[in-house]
Order: sequence, then structure tokens, then C-alpha cells
Amino acid sequence: MSPISLVARPLAVPDAGVGNDPWWVVVLKVLIIFVFLIVLTLFNIWWERRVVARMQHRIGPNVHGPFGLLQSLADGMKLMFKEDLMPKGVDRFLYVAAPVIVSIPAFLTFAVIPFGPTVKIPFTDTYTRLQLTDLPVSVLYVMAIASIGIYGIVLGGWSSNSTYSLLGGLRSSAQMISYEVGMGLALVTVFLFAGSMSTWDIVQAQGSHQSINLFGADIPIPGWYAFLLFPSFVIYVVSMIGETNRAPFDLPEAEGELVAGFLTEYSSMKYAMFFLAEYINMATVSALATTLFLGGYRAPWPISIWDGANSGFWPVLWFVGKMMCFIFFYIWLRGTLPRLRYDQFMKLGWKILIPVSLGWIVLVATVRAVGREVDFQRNWLLVAAGIVALIAVITMFLPQKKTEDKSGLPEEDADFDAFAGGFPVPPPLVKTPSRSEEADRG
Repeated sequence: MSPISLVARPLAVPDAGVGNDPWWVVVLKVLIIFVFLIVLTLFNIWWERRVVARMQHRIGPNVHGPFGLLQSLADGMKLMFKEDLMPKGVDRFLYVAAPVIVSIPAFLTFAVIPFGPTVKIPFTDTYTRLQLTDLPVSVLYVMAIASIGIYGIVLGGWSSNSTYSLLGGLRSSAQMISYEVGMGLALVTVFLFAGSMSTWDIVQAQGSHQSINLFGADIPIPGWYAFLLFPSFVIYVVSMIGETNRAPFDLPEAEGELVAGFLTEYSSMKYAMFFLAEYINMATVSALATTLFLGGYRAPWPISIWDGANSGFWPVLWFVGKMMCFIFFYIWLRGTLPRLRYDQFMKLGWKILIPVSLGWIVLVATVRAVGREVDFQRNWLLVAAGIVALIAVITMFLPQKKTEDKSGLPEEDADFDAFAGGFPVPPPLVKTPSRSEEADRG
């Protein structure tokens, strides 16, 4: 090799892309993702118990291992050796297959999530991208695979031969369908801005910074779509909580109404597989939110000022940190908010999130189209539109004004409306006298 060729060799790390990795690199990536999700699930269970215990002024797990870190592993071993019961009258094939149908898609969704840039594998001369694979429609792949998991929940509830399980499965199917619509609509504006459905391209599109001219001064705004498309970000966060059946939207497992919902008749490792899928789905939607709205593996400000922040293996740390912030948000909601009533939950999805998403999509598409024809500061229009959309969402949550009773009849003499609250409620069989009536009687 001549000295000229040595000088002309590029110094930057080459982009290996996807689909060009040797077989052993693919196997290594699959094993790393599998181990990462298992360890992350064990950690999240421990972290949720510790955080909720701190919020409720309790201690939480602190016996097994340092700081109680091995408590989740002990619970997993307990479920593994617990007696596996098979109720009478169940559909045996579907009853056993349901946990498998739920857990396998939970692992497959991480195949298109980029954890970092192209790096050199230590002790080798091989360059690879920190992503198992990528597709032109990666986001649609994630949503399609995640939708398969609902079949396991519905089949598990139906095959258990239990009324509580069946109602839990039906609730879960209605819940997933309702909030998948809102989640999908929230991502449309991201596709419009990024010009691609590839997770890798969306992360790269958020690398540039935007600026708004305010009183003659250019104010820099990160290129993260959580800032540029804030209404879409809020709608996605609400939808992802409903999609994963987590509190305050854990209605398919409402213990006060359905014992344990679709999980009522499951025990041992079948129950553990449902439990594992739930926590992996939490990590999946959190990783997708990080990728689509928070710049993916790119370092946040002010760490991004450092030239080497977005190279090497450092971006993996930023990605995991952003993802853990979303998981902490999950835990915080569980320890803070009470469970919604089911009609309130459906109203939130169909009457608030979906109409706001449709209006926001039309607005963003109009701004993008007009911006190509007319030269104007469209960032200002997007900010103003975002403020208007946010105000509209807030006003929808305000309590409605009570209508006055114009009948003129006393309240106790008015006709009883069993459907006044939205549910058929039988009238009381025996009228209990009020305190005022008892006082009049002496």
C-alpha cells in the first residue's frame, strides 16, 4: 500500500449500515437485547417498589441482596417453582399459548430501536451500528408487532372459562384499539417533519437545532420533536400509558371489579410471562418515545456541547437515561393518581385525544405545505398552534357547569332516572330518612 493511500484514508468512523453484519454480530446483538430486557425488567420491578415505598413513607425491598436488588430475582424463582394449576373447563391449547403470544412480540419490537451510532466492536476490526436492523417503515413495524400482543390477552381471558377473565380480556381489547388510534395519529406529524418512518432517519432528523427570532434575538430550540411537536408528544405519552394497561388506566386488571382481570386463572410461569410482557412493553413504548421525540441516543444539552458526546458507546448511556425517565413517569403516575372509571377512560380516548390529534395533523400539514410556497417564519406559527392546541386540551378537562333543575319539584319528589350517570342503577328499595327529617320527627 502506497503512502498516498494511507494519507487518503478517512478518519471518521464509517457507517456500517444494517444488513451487512456477519452472522456472529447478529447473534451477539440478539443476545445483548434479550439479556438487556430481562435485566431491565428485574431492575424496573425493584425500582417501582422502592419509588412507591418512598412516596408512601415505607421502606420497600431491602433484604435480598444489596439495597434489595435481588428481590425481583427471588420473586421470579418463587413463580418458577410454584405449582402450576389448570382450571377445569379451559381451552388447554389457547390457555397455554396465550402467555407465549403476549411475551414474544414484546421482545421483537426492540429489533428496530437504535441504541447508538456506528461503533467499532472491541478487540476486532468490525464496525457495526448499535441497532439490530432497520426498515423503511420501522415505526409501523413496532406498532404492528405490539398489536399482536393483544391477541394473547384476549385469548387468555376467553380460554380461562371465567367471567372475570373474559371481561378483563374484552376491556383490554377495547382499550388497546382505542388508544392505538390516538398513538398512531400522534406519530403522523413526526413522519411529516422527518420525512421518513425509519427510526434511524428520525433520530438523525432531530440532530439539527431550530431557532426562533424573539425581539431580534435568535433563541435556539433543540431539534427534538418533543419541543417542536409538543401536542403530539403529550398525546403519545397519554396513549402509551393506556396502551400498556398501566395505572391509572389499568382497567383490565381492576382488582376491585374483576379480581385480577384476564390474569385471574393464571399462576406460576404463565403468570410470570404476562408480568414480563407488561414491563417489556413499558420499556418498548418508552424507547419509542425516546427515539421519536427526545432525539434518540443523542446527548441532551449541555452534554451535547462536548464533541465526543454522540460518538462511541456514550450515546447508549444517554438513550438508557431518557428511557428510564419515562419509566419513572410510569411509576410516579401509579403512586399518585387513582384509577379512572371505564366510561371516563373511553371518553378521554375517543372524544379528546383523537379529535385533537386530527386537528393538529391538519394544522401541521398546512404549515408544512404553506412553508414551501411562502417564505415566512413557520416556527412562530407552530408555536402559536401548539399553545392553542394545549389550551383546547386543558379546557376539555375542566368540569362542566351543572344545569339548574327547572322542574320546581323537591329533590326527593323528582322522578328517579336510573341512567342519569351513564349506568343503569336500580332505585333504592327502602327510602332512608335524612337527618333533617329525623329532626323534624323529634
